[in-house]
Amino acid sequence: MREALIVWGGWSGHEPEQGAHIVAKMLEPHGFKVYIEHSTEAFADPAIADMSLIVPIVTMSKIEKEEVENLTKAVRGGVGLAGYHGGMCDAFRDSVDYQFMCGGQWVAHPGNIIDYRIDILDSGDPITEGISSFDYRSEQYYMHVDPSNQVLATTTFSGAHAPWIEGVKMPVVWKRKHGQGRVFYSSLGHVTSEFAVPEMRTMLERGLLWAAR
Repeated sequence: MREALIVWGGWSGHEPEQGAHIVAKMLEPHGFKVYIEHSTEAFADPAIADMSLIVPIVTMSKIEKEEVENLTKAVRGGVGLAGYHGGMCDAFRDSVDYQFMCGGQWVAHPGNIIDYRIDILDSGDPITEGISSFDYRSEQYYMHVDPSNQVLATTTFSGAHAPWIEGVKMPVVWKRKHGQGRVFYSSLGHVTSEFAVPEMRTMLERGLLWAAR
């Protein structure tokens, strides 16, 4: 049986505990044994090297040196990493090693909760197959991203809330490798009610399964 570790915490506005249980219910029907932890101390456990998948949901948190070293070592060794929104790519702002692994870091969401468009780039990829571009309402994440990411979906900034970024196309969903590990990320999912959007939920579930070893 494949095993997955979900670690939740950090800023409560992202509803991390609720999100952890939603993700667990995504994985369990696919035969995963899921462990849910509420401390980044779980990342320091050498046993995570035997996991199939790790899902961080810990916005604006701190990670200790031994925790990030063990986590990144596990992913380089083949453990999958997958997550969404600030829970993964605004988790540890002071850890460049963690950000190097994830492939991106949140820096702004001009306008806060707004209506915007998600454009699917590769409808033939297993994660986005059958999904067309769609309208979305949430925070539109502006991110610093790794050029080596394989980008699956983007959004375009209108400039209404920050005129100097008008027309900028920003990655929303990507996948990548980090050593032997597969890494998946989606910037969608500010609050758990967004899991009711079929396109958001489907891409995340497929991304979790793609990343898992």
